Amino acid sequence: MESDWVTVTVLRKRGSTGAQARSKQIVTSAQRKGLEIETSKKWAAGQNRQHMTSKSTAKLDRETEELHHQRLPLEVGKLIQKGRQEKGLTQKELATKICEKQQVIAEHENGKAIPNHQLLSKIEKAIGIKLQGKDMGKPLESGPKKK
Repeated sequence: MESDWVTVTVLRKRGSTGAQARSKQIVTSAQRKGLEIETSKKWAAGQNRQHMTSKSTAKLDRETEELHHQRLPLEVGKLIQKGRQEKGLTQKELATKICEKQQVIAEHENGKAIPNHQLLSKIEKAIGIKLQGKDMGKPLESGPKKK
């Protein structure tokens, strides 16, 4: 009893899984065969990055005298230093109090930091001196706001 049916055997290799596709042996094998390989790097993958700079770092690197980013005025840095010393705090203690690094406080006191109003507000509350606006240098009012 013969039929017109033809038995066909198909042999296929299973595609590699994610972990196998990333192994060095698989990648080099694919390169030898001349296959196209796509690689991509994920920025800050697996890191807990909460604080991002508002200006791109490439722009900061290309900084020149004609085109430069605004820096915190030195008078504000002196106010931070004065208020910190009046409270009897070191740079590290102030930084810990506002959940920042000691280097951030040092940059602000030296006038090398790019102004960040959110950070300046934290420092204002910690040292009790206004650092922004027309009343700079005056004590921070802790009472309720007037309407």
